Amino acid sequence: MINLKDKKVLITGATGGIGNCLVEKFYNLGANVVATGTNEEKLSSIKNKFNNVHIEKFKLNEHSKIEEFIDKVYKNLDGLNILVNNAGITMDNLSIRLTEENWKKVIDINLTSSFLMCKFAIKKMLKEKKGKIINITSIVGHTGNLGQANYAASKAGIVAFSKSLSVEYAKKNINVNCVSPGFIKTEMTDKISEDFKKNLIGKIPSGKLGTGEDVSNCVAFLASDMADYINGETLHVNGGMYMS
Repeated sequence: MINLKDKKVLITGATGGIGNCLVEKFYNLGANVVATGTNEEKLSSIKNKFNNVHIEKFKLNEHSKIEEFIDKVYKNLDGLNILVNNAGITMDNLSIRLTEENWKKVIDINLTSSFLMCKFAIKKMLKEKKGKIINITSIVGHTGNLGQANYAASKAGIVAFSKSLSVEYAKKNINVNCVSPGFIKTEMTDKISEDFKKNLIGKIPSGKLGTGEDVSNCVAFLASDMADYINGETLHVNGGMYMS
């Protein structure tokens, strides 16, 4: 059984579909959770549902404040064992129409912020002499996707820097891994047309969309002691749509 009782966990992007499932999974497994996001209403909803979850509104594009934020989380939890970088945005367009501003926004939040969260979290984990970092990437970071050059680049970058961090800190008992979801049933996928959804599902060998719980199960495993000898890996959760 996965045991995360009393583990001190920071989850970014907690207000999205996958983020909610991550909070619920870690909460149910007994972890002490700090959930972050930018939507105050959704953060309050998390707090109402899970009384013991700490909520923090934080904008990840404020790079100069990330170290201070990690310090605050570390103090509030009295430690930091696990970081889950789940936050991310999309600003889709064909490459020739993609503005430099929209390229930078996606890279800044998805890639640079994730790196900085890792950097300052690792400093805390070194004090704890152990830690787990799970970075959420995406199938499109491996396959590319129409109109998502910026998003695909940011997610591919997460995989690359995660491998480098895993090599640097493996001997310090800090494991850095990725989980790469395929197409997951969320509010966003609920809004797409039935014809498009049918065409999409037809490309997935398992014949269905994934769920947030499919993702959170894998993240919880990588965060547990059961995954102590797994490092620098990407666990694909896509129903067989992409096989590395």
